Amino acid sequence: MPHFGLMDEDALGPESGPLQRAKLHIRSGKRRLHQGKISAGIVTLYDALLSAMKWYSASPDRRKNLLIATGDDLTDDRKVFNLLTHAGVLDGSFDYDSFDKLVDKASNKEIPDYDYRKLLSSFETVMTQLGVMPFDENDLPPEDPSTF
Repeated sequence: MPHFGLMDEDALGPESGPLQRAKLHIRSGKRRLHQGKISAGIVTLYDALLSAMKWYSASPDRRKNLLIATGDDLTDDRKVFNLLTHAGVLDGSFDYDSFDKLVDKASNKEIPDYDYRKLLSSFETVMTQLGVMPFDENDLPPEDPSTF
């Protein structure tokens, strides 16, 4: 994964760790897409989304806006995505179900002909709505060019 060796997620804590991971995976996922490593890029962006949602829901101040019911499982990414959408944090324009299916497909085979531009644009919108983007890549640890 793109964050190996660049951060200690546990040492950063429940908010800073997932936020840093999300940013590293956004950078790496976009690089992989541009390099033609489409499946790897999609899966890496998915990890970024999960990390961003984990970061968002880790904050008591942000979490109180989510209308979490007793028994809601905040480790269920689909549930957290729906909570974020229902709370108005996300505008509902991102098709999570289609993205999830695409990630499943990309996890099982390379999809070199997939045109990722629309996905990347809507993904960046979600990251902006969550408050993860924009960020200065110069604030991140340098990427190891030997990583996939």
